[in-house]
Amino acid sequence: MLRLSRFLPSTSRRVCDLKEVLWSGSLTFEHALSTSAANYDENASTKKFASYTVFKGKAALSISPILPVFSKLESGGSRVNRNGSVMLTFFPAVGQRKYDYAKKQLFALSPTEVGSLISLGPAESCEFFHDPSMKSSNEGQVKKTLSITPLGSDNGYFLNISVMNNGQKTNERMSVPITKAEFAVMRTALSFALPHIMGWDQALTSHSQSPSSAPASRPKVERPNPDSEWDR
Repeated sequence: MLRLSRFLPSTSRRVCDLKEVLWSGSLTFEHALSTSAANYDENASTKKFASYTVFKGKAALSISPILPVFSKLESGGSRVNRNGSVMLTFFPAVGQRKYDYAKKQLFALSPTEVGSLISLGPAESCEFFHDPSMKSSNEGQVKKTLSITPLGSDNGYFLNISVMNNGQKTNERMSVPITKAEFAVMRTALSFALPHIMGWDQALTSHSQSPSSAPASRPKVERPNPDSEWDR
């Protein structure tokens, strides 16, 4: 079993974004990534949201990309200020085809965790641990665990989330079975999203320039910046 740990803070902004995601089913996943990638302002009215959601008998699972936030540099360029992620949102079922969105549980996957998920073999499993209040006075109050285990006979996977809240003395669990076809969609979408949540699509686009748009007398020379190396 592969075990990876990452500690991510939870923010009200992400919760608000996910509500919008669930009501924007007409948007395509590619449109959400390629269009909003140009926006530095999270509150920009042109930002798009999209998700892939599967509904099962006991719970539903929604997956959506969260793009990185860029900050401007004095030189005029920009760099990643906050890394992106892939947000998993679990909703418990309260009846036939009815789900309680108010009781949703969130789990944000880092690029490395996304890589672990999309590289799973048919009989392999992985598990991730998060503490949203890591390095704060509330550290250890809430512990989240996400495990992906095979269904067997190469039929798909179980995605299981457990959220233990010591302050409220609760332990919520949800499990969503994912078919082989649904996991194929997830793998393809996550593979496409990976460079976008890292900001690489914007970095590579900014380094490419049409010859006709650059002055002939002053060719632009790109030099590597040692400070821009990803330190994670």
